[in-house]
Amino acid sequence: MPDIATLEAHRCFGGVQGFYEHASDATGLPMRFGVYLPPQAADGPCPVLYCLAGLTCNEQTFAIKAGAQQHAARHGLVLVTPDTSPRNTGVAQADADWDFGTAAGFYLDATRAPYAAHWRMESWLMEELPPLLAARFPVDPVRSGILGHSMGGHGALTLALRHPGRFRSVSAFAPICAPGEVPWGQKAFRGYLGDDESSWAQHDAVQLIESGARAPHLLVDQGLEDQFLSAQLRPQRLEQACEKAGQPLTLRRHAGYDHGYFFIQSFIEEHIAHHAQGLR
Repeated sequence: MPDIATLEAHRCFGGVQGFYEHASDATGLPMRFGVYLPPQAADGPCPVLYCLAGLTCNEQTFAIKAGAQQHAARHGLVLVTPDTSPRNTGVAQADADWDFGTAAGFYLDATRAPYAAHWRMESWLMEELPPLLAARFPVDPVRSGILGHSMGGHGALTLALRHPGRFRSVSAFAPICAPGEVPWGQKAFRGYLGDDESSWAQHDAVQLIESGARAPHLLVDQGLEDQFLSAQLRPQRLEQACEKAGQPLTLRRHAGYDHGYFFIQSFIEEHIAHHAQGLR
């Protein structure tokens, strides 16, 4: 049995919301994650939905703010909320900016020093965490979905595109759609991957789709009062790429909604239903 420390556990909509920590081989540091087990998990393995949070967030943010558990309980989905980066890395500049370094892992494996040693979020999420979860919790790893918000939306899109067949359902709230074209993504890619923009393309949803990568039907919601819409998110670029490539996409634009968790709360029920249908 993997050595996983239980940090907290709370009864929630007939199930249990827990937060956990383990010693990660991928990052070389302790990593934290949340797991919501719905009531149905008492009777056997359930489908699992990975929920990736955005910049400045941690493993508790989505679990506490999104209001997803009540809908996961109804559909019998396990929710997994990974942390957004390694912590306490000893890298001094990791805490210099809110949009790079700590709490800003961008769900990729860094190749540039000093970040390459610990910022291995893709390896942790795709290689290490799933078997650890399957060994400890009643999850069915074959039936996996992924969703994310903002930086986490970028992660959901790119991980699904980079790992075909791993996820049966994909959705995002206000994702960074073309990170190689916007300040958040350019800063992260240059810092983690270096100046060679050909390496950036492997972590850019638009460029992945343009190069032939495919994923299950994408559900994307975007608020039209989002303060980051034009400068950082650019959903029209995803829309154009999907239309040209034949990648199935439902992109819904919502007047009056901004970038925050009130927006997510407003539409999370529909996202959970989208994943429940894909994971049946």
